[in-house]
Amino acid sequence: MKLMHEQIDFPGKSVVKVKVQERESFTYPWHFHSEYEIMYVLEGFGTRFVADSIEEFQAGDFVMLACNLPHFWKSDVSYYEGNNKKQVRYIVLQLPNEFFREALDNYPEFYMIKELLKKSGRGVCFTKEFADKVRKKVMKVARSDGFDRLSYMLQLLQLMAKSNEYRLLAGEYYQLEKHDFTSNRLTKVMHYLNTNYLKKVELKDVASVANMHPSAFCRYFKESSGKSLSEFVNEIRIGYACRLLLEGKMTVSQICFDSGFNNLSNFNRAFKKNTGYTPTSYFEKFQRK
Repeated sequence: MKLMHEQIDFPGKSVVKVKVQERESFTYPWHFHSEYEIMYVLEGFGTRFVADSIEEFQAGDFVMLACNLPHFWKSDVSYYEGNNKKQVRYIVLQLPNEFFREALDNYPEFYMIKELLKKSGRGVCFTKEFADKVRKKVMKVARSDGFDRLSYMLQLLQLMAKSNEYRLLAGEYYQLEKHDFTSNRLTKVMHYLNTNYLKKVELKDVASVANMHPSAFCRYFKESSGKSLSEFVNEIRIGYACRLLLEGKMTVSQICFDSGFNNLSNFNRAFKKNTGYTPTSYFEKFQRK
């Protein structure tokens, strides 16, 4: 999938941007942007992609995403069949990445919201039960404007921040702060790998992102991540392959190449090393659960 950057403009420098959409299907491609985003699906079903997470979604899907986290919602194949009357309806709330930066960093009243924004670095998916509880608040944000919209947005964020009815979507390496990756160099490398792992990853290209010689970069990456570059990339690819397997819509061979591997034997070897199962036995064991 080609990754696209979305440029978002905030009209009149408004703090909160709202999109209320009704379409025949989800159409926006695999992309990322520099804003925080909250997605509430009112109607529709299909597959949600957030970084290396692939899951089915339905009405009531309620997710918060941090800046620069790749994502897209894909409608089920039945939406593209002729003469169907299906549609999707959803609300998107977006906040600039500098949202209340000074307040978040300095005032205790914003501590819980600050922690929520950190969690959103891996994508936060709330339960349908919680989504139902805050639906009216989301609608108030969408239907209001000016200071009222900002006030309702803060109330919604506080409710989300206080909730324990959620789970994180992306793999742990998307939450860079957890590993104290304070180096801007390593942050750039991780972002490059997490958005290019489905393509051919060349050592020289990754080393160039870090502005290092390839041999020096290999030592640096191993010391920083605890893994070699190839081990790290394969781990991300296998996580992606596991999700495609459980979807049950592609053959093992198709998944192999779609996950960034160039031959089936390498894929099978890496899959067994990372999961302890062959792709077929993994599907048979976990698809039934």
